[in-house]
Amino acid sequence: MSRNHQHFRNYREEQKLTQRRLIAAAIFVLLLAITLMSRLFYLQVIEYELYQTKADDNRVMLVTEAPPRGLIYDRNGVVLADNIPIHSLTVIPERIENFPELKRVLSGIIEISDDEWEDFENRLKEYRRPFQSLTLKSQLTDEEWAKVAVDLYKLDGVQVEAQLTRYYPFGEAFAHAIGYVGRITPRDLERVDKLAYQGALFIGKTGIEGYYEDTLFGEAGFSKVEVNARGRIMSELESQMPVPGQDVHLHLDARLQQYAYDLLGDYTGSVVAIDPETGGILALVSKPGFNPNLFVRGISVKDYSALRLSTELPLFNRALRGGYPPASTIKPFMALAGLEYGHASWTERYFAKGYYQINPNGRRYRDWKRTGHGWIDLERSIIESVDTYYYQLANKMGITPIHDFLDRFGFGRSTLLDLYGDSIGLLPSNEWKQAKYQEPWYPGDSVNVGIGQGFMVATPMQIASATSALASRGRYFYPRMAKDIANKPAKFEDGLGEEHDIILKDQRNWERMVNAMRKVITDSKGTARRLKGTQYNIAGKTGTGQVFSLQEDEEYDSEKLDKSLHDHALFIGFAPAKKPKISVFAIFENGGSSSKPAELSKKLFDAYLYDTYPARYNNLKGSENGDQ
Repeated sequence: MSRNHQHFRNYREEQKLTQRRLIAAAIFVLLLAITLMSRLFYLQVIEYELYQTKADDNRVMLVTEAPPRGLIYDRNGVVLADNIPIHSLTVIPERIENFPELKRVLSGIIEISDDEWEDFENRLKEYRRPFQSLTLKSQLTDEEWAKVAVDLYKLDGVQVEAQLTRYYPFGEAFAHAIGYVGRITPRDLERVDKLAYQGALFIGKTGIEGYYEDTLFGEAGFSKVEVNARGRIMSELESQMPVPGQDVHLHLDARLQQYAYDLLGDYTGSVVAIDPETGGILALVSKPGFNPNLFVRGISVKDYSALRLSTELPLFNRALRGGYPPASTIKPFMALAGLEYGHASWTERYFAKGYYQINPNGRRYRDWKRTGHGWIDLERSIIESVDTYYYQLANKMGITPIHDFLDRFGFGRSTLLDLYGDSIGLLPSNEWKQAKYQEPWYPGDSVNVGIGQGFMVATPMQIASATSALASRGRYFYPRMAKDIANKPAKFEDGLGEEHDIILKDQRNWERMVNAMRKVITDSKGTARRLKGTQYNIAGKTGTGQVFSLQEDEEYDSEKLDKSLHDHALFIGFAPAKKPKISVFAIFENGGSSSKPAELSKKLFDAYLYDTYPARYNNLKGSENGDQ
């Protein structure tokens, strides 16, 4: 048997190998320990402040509190936009584990509509701070409040909060002037300080509410509170009370506003009244209106659809955006333009036939009086509203002088100081027509503009503002709503709050024109002679705005036309004529050639100047020390 070679173990080499492994392991452990200690040092010492802040963010919560919104008053101290306390059902989403279960439980306690749930779910997706409560149902009734209170202890994350909400006590007649607040949307948050508005439920959308949002909102308050892991508040660490918004007092007269709205009756239309001494807007009416309270907490789809789809367009602000032909109310301004540029005089006589022709064989531009007016002068052209006089005057002047003169009165541009969204209307020119239609300006275009028709379009606010400038004999004020803010006179940027005098070559023409407009009422042939017999003098001018154009020999027969095609009835006026305290523009849409706008204006003059409002408006009277 052969003998196998035997291998012997080398214990010395094995020992060295073990030692090397132990040393490598020790070095690895040491490096790991150094790394961990370094990281711990970095986190605990170097980054201490950062992680202390993050820890505080988990432990400390900043709760913002919206300030009470400033109130809006009329000139006599009547509150037009108020804050009223309500109780709302709110939810802190972070404390809700099962929303379907919450919906089931709450629906068994009080009625919560599908729209309210949908609105709540939509707002869950919007930007907000953690643990900020969201309103699920606002304005709980006493019965609903009691039902929720019974089960509140077992509804984690649900609470009843006392809140202030906006309230408009006089509703639709003031909606287009005061505007409204609405629920804050992500788009709204893009233009404001998100932190400041965290506790806010609504923001100004339109009217005074929108324009003076920064003034009315105030400064938000805050509280730093300590919370547990479930978000429940344990203690308050620091707080700062909110600063209420500033109150805004308007030139608006609440009684005049409501009275004007009611006097429009069943007609759609607009009334704008201005104080010629200040440019303050005394009434800004657009009818029909709407209930602004519907928008405060979020209008329902049903209610909004009813407003949006209405053929009467209640959401459309006719006073600021309605475009109408100024019709014969433009004639006093056209006459002044003719005098200014030497194309007319007070003594020159003109034979007014029943029509006017640019060329002997050309188109006949008809006068409203088919038989004509005979021999007249400029004053008589105002009194009897002679169309043919202004046809020939406009043709002589051409569009450039007309445009330049009317521009001085604010036509064709925005002059409002503190309301958004007004239309600039249309004051046509050679350049405008060339750009719009690639056509030159024709003499016939000027003829139509001469009686406030054709291409010319103006808003009620523009016509009212121009009338106010006429009443004050050329002292033109940019119209404004705000009178006082926080008991200090309202100030406006760029000096626009100052008057801008319209200087005529012959300043006596102001008084002569006012006298002619006064005879529109007092003369036996005046177009507004029904208004005579007052204890004060009214100066005014009627107008009938065509809705569609007639052919050369076509007769206008309102009985054969749909009401929507009837002419608009307009009136401008001011009183007392010598030292006016109020100027008015009124339009009855499709009112035909009626005297309704003139009669409405007279009633407003009587009421404003002599306090002859019907007794039902006493709740809008305000303090005895009101500024009138």
